[in-house]
Amino acid sequence: MKGIRRHWEIGFEKIASFAIAVLGNSITFVIALCLVIAWFSSRQFREQDIHSRIGDVLLGVTFLCIFIIQKSFNRFSASLHLKINELVSSHEPANNSVINVDGKTENEIYALSKEYDELNEEVRELKSDNSVNDATNS
Repeated sequence: MKGIRRHWEIGFEKIASFAIAVLGNSITFVIALCLVIAWFSSRQFREQDIHSRIGDVLLGVTFLCIFIIQKSFNRFSASLHLKINELVSSHEPANNSVINVDGKTENEIYALSKEYDELNEEVRELKSDNSVNDATNS
């Protein structure tokens, strides 16, 4: 059962990665823009009433915004990952397993997140123990 689920998750992640790459591609935006312009210049569009035209224009603009938003998010995400990778690689005691975490599967990210939650709890316990010891020694 877990093997089937893992197989489906890996397949879904590949499809999602492909969709993200396609939607954030400049060529895809140009193709979408050509489709919208072709629709706006079609005879069928010109024969519609004003309400349908307004709806189609709004739909076309929204459709194009999807590509613009995905492109800007891809750029932002890539630059953020580069900055984080630089910080992690420059800090000697840091765990380098988080470098290029964007290439890991969702389960691997979840496992890393769990490890950091446990580490955070240990640090919090150590700090609380030290503050109690400092208060009793004063």
